[in-house]
Amino acid sequence: MQKESVSKANPSGLITSDLSAFNGASIVSELNQYLRLRTTPIGMKLFTQTEEMEAIPRIRRPKNIHTTDQIVGQAARNGWTVGITADDLVGAQCATVIGLHPRSDTWLSGERMTGVWYKTAEDAARHQDAMDVVPYGKYTAMAVSPLASGRLAPPDICLIYATPAQMIILINGLQWTGYKKLEWGCVGESSCADSWGRALATGEPSLSIPCFAERRYGGVMEDELLIALPPSYLPKIIIGLAALAKNGLRYPIAQYGVSNDARAGMGVSYDNS
Repeated sequence: MQKESVSKANPSGLITSDLSAFNGASIVSELNQYLRLRTTPIGMKLFTQTEEMEAIPRIRRPKNIHTTDQIVGQAARNGWTVGITADDLVGAQCATVIGLHPRSDTWLSGERMTGVWYKTAEDAARHQDAMDVVPYGKYTAMAVSPLASGRLAPPDICLIYATPAQMIILINGLQWTGYKKLEWGCVGESSCADSWGRALATGEPSLSIPCFAERRYGGVMEDELLIALPPSYLPKIIIGLAALAKNGLRYPIAQYGVSNDARAGMGVSYDNS
């Protein structure tokens, strides 16, 4: 297991780990041991040169136009390694979130959202302005791949889909050491801005309620949440999950019963003396 250290590059103040010996396959195995995830954890990486993305082993390039949600789904649901440029995406909304299109006046106006997701142009423009996105101008391509494959070596961020019960245990593991209250927002539609957009832009763990498009086009299940976070957080999460499991705080969360005396159940984890 990687040695834990406080990283100056980590704006959240939470403890992160050195990535010099990061092993994605081992991390995924341990996540599955403690959380029984049903969806493949994946990595996402941005590239300044398209040729770097195209050089990834066994990379797939889309033959059709997609949403980013679909590209992410191809990795998380199908286990594929896929690379894209802005030309592969259906429009500016997707590309802007990952820094492949500018926050242009047209994009900021929200004109495509007006009357569809928001009643007025003013509401649509407020939505666009509220989205967390990667600054434009540095990157030309993006790739996603199952974290266990090691092909992104390492990725910029990791995406983990989980049920609410799995997700709270994962967050408990994250907070086991270096505690900090985690706070997120909900932009509404285009909530990929709340997950991979925010995590790529800030380097902070970012939780989202996947939006209509993610569920319609990306294969996200009705009961799934998504957390995006840099890989440096994952070793400390595993340490936290192991410690919590020893205290009887693990997934699946065993139902104790709404009518039973709570003291007996709590005695497994707490000192009730």
